[in-house]
Amino acid sequence: MAQKPKRTKSGSAWMHEHVTDPYVKKAQQDGYRSRAAYKLLEIDKRDHLLRPGMTVVDLGAAPGSWCQVAVQKMKQQGRVLAIDLLPMAPIPGVDSLEGDFTEPAALAWLEEKLRSGRVDLVLSDMAPNISGVMLSDQARQYELCELALDFSVNWLKPDGVFLVKVFQGVGFEDFRARMRQAFEQVLIRKPEASRDRSAEVYLLGRRPVAARVAADETAVTSRQESD
Repeated sequence: MAQKPKRTKSGSAWMHEHVTDPYVKKAQQDGYRSRAAYKLLEIDKRDHLLRPGMTVVDLGAAPGSWCQVAVQKMKQQGRVLAIDLLPMAPIPGVDSLEGDFTEPAALAWLEEKLRSGRVDLVLSDMAPNISGVMLSDQARQYELCELALDFSVNWLKPDGVFLVKVFQGVGFEDFRARMRQAFEQVLIRKPEASRDRSAEVYLLGRRPVAARVAADETAVTSRQESD
């Protein structure tokens, strides 16, 4: 007869923390798919990220709580495109792909959906599968962050915003420096819904430099042609 695997001390501690977590209970009461909803809600309350009529891209979207918040805050007026390796149950107002954002097919799907349109807000809550080797996990995390940053730089509107989950430690300062090169303003956010013991924080980039330069050049060209 097969025996049930023994629960480790760390697993038991996580389960206890999870079932007693007030944000987990609140998410169940409010109809959100995960406690992560309250991280975005808190950041949005402070920084006013979401408004009706926006085009939002959610990277690492499963199980879908950030998509739920986006649709709610936009009052179902706008577009949400979501990608995750894991399957995500449908959400009205969200167009989703079960796919790997590190693969060309996922980027091609986004580009086809966007066509020539630009994005108002890119959300990235992506994280790699944890191996337990800290340096390796940190490196893989920032590979995902770099991919999300590259997408944002190429697709955001001049007044667009990029919100990305990062972890303090090796690679953090280098990535923040990259963000500062790419955006006119970069802020650090640590929502109360993030667990105290977690090294997770969010970097918020506003107004991509490349998009604003391109917009200014287009405006100058238009004026010259009209003279």
